[in-house]
Order: sequence, then C-alpha cells, then structure tokens
Amino acid sequence: MFTARAFRAPKLPTMPHVRAAATQAVDAPAKTAQQELEGGVTVVTGSSRGIGRAIALRLGAAGGRVVVNYAASSAAAEDVAHQIEGLGGSAIVVKGDLAKALIQAAVSEWGTIDALVNNAGITRDTLMLRMKPEQWQAVIDVNLSGVFYATQAATKVMAKKRKGRIVNISSVVGLTGNAGQVNYAAAKAGLIGMTRSVAREFAGRGLLVNAIAPGFIESEMTGVLSSEVEAAILAKIPLGTYGKPEEVAGLVKFLLTDPAAGYITGQVISIDGGMSMQ
Repeated sequence: MFTARAFRAPKLPTMPHVRAAATQAVDAPAKTAQQELEGGVTVVTGSSRGIGRAIALRLGAAGGRVVVNYAASSAAAEDVAHQIEGLGGSAIVVKGDLAKALIQAAVSEWGTIDALVNNAGITRDTLMLRMKPEQWQAVIDVNLSGVFYATQAATKVMAKKRKGRIVNISSVVGLTGNAGQVNYAAAKAGLIGMTRSVAREFAGRGLLVNAIAPGFIESEMTGVLSSEVEAAILAKIPLGTYGKPEEVAGLVKFLLTDPAAGYITGQVISIDGGMSMQ
C-alpha cells in the first residue's frame, strides 16, 4: 500500500496579451532530446535528506517530475516537494520504502517511469566479531535487496518502452572496504556487481544502468566528528576536503538527463576526491 500527495503550484491569471499570443501560435517548438530527458519521471529513494534530497532538487530544477519518499515523518519530504515545485518541477510524496509502491505511485500519477535513483541506505557499524545477525541483515535488506526490488519493478516498465536510465548510489567503501563496516561494504560491493549485471541484461532494450561511488560527503554525520577523527579522514583524501551533496547530484543528473551520457552503461564512477585512486 502507498499514499501519495501531489504538490502543484497555483495557476496565475492569464494576461490578455499572453492569451492572444498563444492563439496566434501555430505549432509549439519541439522539445530537444535533453529537454525530454530532463522533464522525465524519476523515483529517487531516500530523497528526503542528504544526497537523495540534493538529487531530487537538481532534477526538479531541470523540470523533472520526482517521486519523493519518506519512512516516518513526512515533513522533510514535503519540504523537498515544495522546493521542487518552486524550482519549476513536479513532485509527489509517497509514504513507505516498498520499492514496488514507489514505482506504482509514479505510474499512477504520470503514466510511466523514465529513471530510477537507488539512493536509500542505512548503516549499522561495528567490528565483524561483534556484529549481530540483525545488524548484518538490516543493512543487506535495505542497501542491497531494496535496490534489487526497486530495479526489478522499474525495469518492467522501462523495458516495454525500450527506454530508461538507472543510477545506483554505491560507495567508496564498496571499492576499498572499511574496518567496522563489513555489512555496508558487502552491500555496496554487491551493488556494483548488480549494476553491471543489470546493464548487460537490459542493454538490448535500450536501458542505461550505472553506479556512482561517493567518498566522504558533507552531511550531519561528518558535522559531528571530532577534530582528530576529521583530520584522519581528510588525510586519506588527496583533495583534502569533503565532497558536497550537490556535486554528487550533478553527476547523477548528467547520467540521467544528458544525451552525452547515452553511450555510458555498466560503469562505476567514483566521486571521492581521489580516495580510490590506484
């Protein structure tokens, strides 16, 4: 089950000279390929905060139609939706994390889905010898299985029209590993394998499937780190600074909406300040 609420900006009165100009127009100019992609329907999981929020706003600013979801409180998700409307896009807010429900909400509201961003994720960090079964399973369920079910539901729609783009948000930890994050690293590494497999399966259907592996990105979590811990982290980053959610969002927007990304599939693109360089 899902509940969706659409946000629509109020219509302004039509001015007489605008109406006259409209009646004189013969044909509206055709949209460019990029305009069509930018105005597409995208489900962004985990879009009420952090990187997901930045992605949703960037797509909304390009005129996109975005499904914003939340698990408990709707306030943050509704704020994102309002901002999307203010930027010229459209949004609906959907309660719950069930992948099938999010896809159904998009299709119910707009008749299709053009893109999917699998961003939602959780952490349950501890050393492996102390890790409880429920800590392992919770992270695998959300960060890996949740992506599988969302992708499965979305590709059923996309494959029929032979068009669609998917971006999975992995992590630098999925490439390098990290002590105390065996569950998270395993899920994010599994996400890379899933990305490449789905890309191969659906290339013949015109679907593009890629992954992004962010490093340390500014967030509420990095904001509360001690100066000693922060110094140790920054020492591992060649650029010497955290990334910004907006930088990740810009890369996602490129992969989803730019015609220049039309020949990119099955790739894992790091955005980590050089952490994963070899």
